[in-house]
Amino acid sequence: MVRGSGTDGPHLVDRHVGRRVCEKRIALGYNQTDLGQALGVTFQQVQKYEKGANRISASKLWDIARFFRVDIGYFFDGLTGAVQPGMAEGEAEPFVHDFPATRQTIEIGRLAPRLSSRQQKLVVDLMRELIEDGSEGADSV
Repeated sequence: MVRGSGTDGPHLVDRHVGRRVCEKRIALGYNQTDLGQALGVTFQQVQKYEKGANRISASKLWDIARFFRVDIGYFFDGLTGAVQPGMAEGEAEPFVHDFPATRQTIEIGRLAPRLSSRQQKLVVDLMRELIEDGSEGADSV
């Protein structure tokens, strides 16, 4: 069964909600086992939720929000770019966040606003240079 927007794979909303769960879990310092125990599911099920492979039921999302102490709307924040053509104002650029949520990517996102615009540009230039050098897969830091 097709769940995405014309392609196989998880639906955009399921991926977005799963990613927000993952980001919040990492930001709060929990691992997948911790969250799984709080929800009464395995860590493998949490992995599937976070990838959007398995949809999170309303009751589980409610439990997750209570565990994280956030409003349930938190998981849908930033989803405005996911508007389906013909369903709202018109065609919109889809919300894209297919990079893996790691402790480092979350920390980069949290620290970046503290930098001046000039410093942010320097960091972006450095990251682009590292990628061009083929260092994007190196985990030797």
